[in-house]
Amino acid sequence: MAVDYTVIVVYLAGMLAMGWWGMRRARSKSEFLVAGRRLGPVMYSGTMAAIVLGGASTIGGVGLGYRYGLSGAWMVFTIGLGLLALSVFFSARIARLKVYTVSEMLDLRYGGRAGVISGVVMWAYTLMLAVTSTIAYATIFDVLFDMNRTLAIVIGGSIVVAYSTLGGMWSITLTDMVQFVVKTIGVLLLLLPIAVVKAGGFGAMKAKLPASYFDPLGIGGETIFTYVLIYTFGMLIGQDIWQRVFTARSDRTARWGGTVAGTYCLAYALAGAVIGTAAKVLYPRLGSPDDAFATVVKAELPVGVRGLVLAAALAAVMSTSSGALIACATVANNDIWSRLRGITERSSGDHDEVGGNRAFILIMGVAVIGTAIALNNVVEALTVAYNLLVGGLLVPILGGLLWKRGTAQGALASVLVGGLAVIGLMAGYGILANEPVYYGLLASLAAYVAVSLATRPTDETVLATWRERLAGRSSELVSEPAPAHQ
Repeated sequence: MAVDYTVIVVYLAGMLAMGWWGMRRARSKSEFLVAGRRLGPVMYSGTMAAIVLGGASTIGGVGLGYRYGLSGAWMVFTIGLGLLALSVFFSARIARLKVYTVSEMLDLRYGGRAGVISGVVMWAYTLMLAVTSTIAYATIFDVLFDMNRTLAIVIGGSIVVAYSTLGGMWSITLTDMVQFVVKTIGVLLLLLPIAVVKAGGFGAMKAKLPASYFDPLGIGGETIFTYVLIYTFGMLIGQDIWQRVFTARSDRTARWGGTVAGTYCLAYALAGAVIGTAAKVLYPRLGSPDDAFATVVKAELPVGVRGLVLAAALAAVMSTSSGALIACATVANNDIWSRLRGITERSSGDHDEVGGNRAFILIMGVAVIGTAIALNNVVEALTVAYNLLVGGLLVPILGGLLWKRGTAQGALASVLVGGLAVIGLMAGYGILANEPVYYGLLASLAAYVAVSLATRPTDETVLATWRERLAGRSSELVSEPAPAHQ
């Protein structure tokens, strides 16, 4: 295992080096939070694919393949579909807005009244997303070093917090590119073919497993529908995803780069399911489906290759964790803290804001590590995060982009009714039930339409500014909306 340990240590040291390198480029708020809005197609595609394909997509995707066969690809597949929909239909408009957060987009569209409440919902989502990614370090470090859970979370989380705090989005982008390459080599080019060969090939896999393992819909129609509702729609509105869209240097880069990343996700989804299916042939009686990835890696791969594939799993976790962390800190600073302090004037300069955003990443990072140590159930935490996101924010965000008649009052009602409905229904039906997101989303939609139609249309001046921004004919929005729209 000495070679494997060396590969992992070199990889982790490289992540910290990338953070230090990124710090030299992050000298303004725009550079720190959105990489100066300068990423070209290659870097944009790599970093977008890296953030959406995290530990849940890698370890969890293989686990679903172990349990359901090829239809276990649906969870990650719906993530890819969401990224494709975002890229083709919305990313160009989002990139042209020149904002930093989803809440700033809502303020711009509705006239400056949605910020704090929508910010709190988005902050809760990004915090839980960062927490669930951080918890995954325990699994990987346990396989590597037989390490205590708390120590594993502290080490893994501290490395991500360190390079994210140093260079912000530039550091995260540079590390994500490395992580994208490592994941591609480790999972697609090494683990996938080795696992299939060790299982005897597809013919042997079909002979040894029930036919349901090769049924594309074997996981169940209701489960697929829920995945679409949560993950596909979640990709359309998450701050962690939008913040990557903001890094594109042009709307063409956002559209085509995102399309490439989404297509990559579809291939990654199928690869994970095939690896899990092969693991079922090799180890039919594992205690937990989520053990399938680590078991195949530890038992079937040669020295050196094993270290690279485990580095790929670590890369998957780190990319999602760092993206969620900077999104959480950006929302906490720009959408909650600044607004609660009543800051509405234009900043005198971007350079002064870098230190504040860096401090918020550090504070949020400590909070994420502490919460990850305290929590045990990753699935429940992630379900709460996505239920709140989709139930509370999907309707006002897409409504703002697609329906001119939507109003600020309708948006606020939608956020409050949808968010409270989801929380209440999770308490009644259970956190893992499907009903909370179904009924919460319907309640949010009904509130948005009814209240929007019952209130005065959005001021034409606000809509004119919105149209100018969508067309890319206006300068970058500052951290807060202008006082006139408060």
